Amino acid sequence: MENPTPPQSPPPATPEDAVQPKSFLDRMPPFPGKSWFEPGNVVPVLRFSGTIGAVTPLRPGLTLSGVAGAIDKAFSMSGAKAVAIQINSPGGSPVQSTLIYRRIRALADEKDIKVYVFAEDVAASGGYLLALAGDEIYADTSSIVGSIGVISASFGFHEMINRLGIERRVYTAGGSKSTLDAFQPEKAEDVERIKAVQRDVHAAFVGLVKQRRGAKIEAAGEELFTGEFWSGKKAHELGLIDGLSDLRSKMREIYGSDVRLKMVQTKTGWFRRKPQVGVQLGASDLGAALRALPGGLADDLISSLEARALWSRYGL
Repeated sequence: MENPTPPQSPPPATPEDAVQPKSFLDRMPPFPGKSWFEPGNVVPVLRFSGTIGAVTPLRPGLTLSGVAGAIDKAFSMSGAKAVAIQINSPGGSPVQSTLIYRRIRALADEKDIKVYVFAEDVAASGGYLLALAGDEIYADTSSIVGSIGVISASFGFHEMINRLGIERRVYTAGGSKSTLDAFQPEKAEDVERIKAVQRDVHAAFVGLVKQRRGAKIEAAGEELFTGEFWSGKKAHELGLIDGLSDLRSKMREIYGSDVRLKMVQTKTGWFRRKPQVGVQLGASDLGAALRALPGGLADDLISSLEARALWSRYGL
């Protein structure tokens, strides 16, 4: 019997058949569905915290000049799907509130970008006016929302300076220049004048709320415009906000779990005054004398107390 033919072994590999080491490009994993160079779902985040307006010389509050750069940057960010704004403010200057609101809405309309606002501890008075810049507004159940009204406050010192034997001298050109002077007795015509200004400011605020919230607040009626404020839960029932949520949860719900939230910082600088030596003995009132202290420390202290009073109205 013939022996079976032994199996043939494969021929030795030639240099052409040898396995070549992979190049850098060969070792790269395959591209996913989206290009690696696409920014994905990016949402710039602005944070407005504090009282509105120039509050103290050393710690200015929220003003358009202070936040305009950050607002412009947020709306110009490549691939931005929306802009999110966190607000934690008890209010302040109605003018600065309106200016910031207008800048946000102008860019939102120009870039066709949706704006989501999220109230934190408080979005009241001017803080709620800022929130109206959002196409949708959200808050926590325990947030303080509302206070759609106007307030002015001062002190009367005329009896105090009389008891101290202080003579105050005031010189004006214009009969109403010393309206609501804290060192003179209150005058009925002065009160009516300031109330007339308040009515104009309040009417503008109410008109903006009605314009932005539309049919959502119709059931609540004029109750909304008394200056009262509510919890986030009640504000939702009244139509002042669109829901109860936080920024991260809502953005992930809308844009997916891979959404990229990019904080845009506002630039705040330190404003310092040159020290003033001595006290102005010829000061016409106590405020002017206090302002002669080094570095305007009295201004900073008084303004800080005013800011603290705004927060304390809401138990904060």
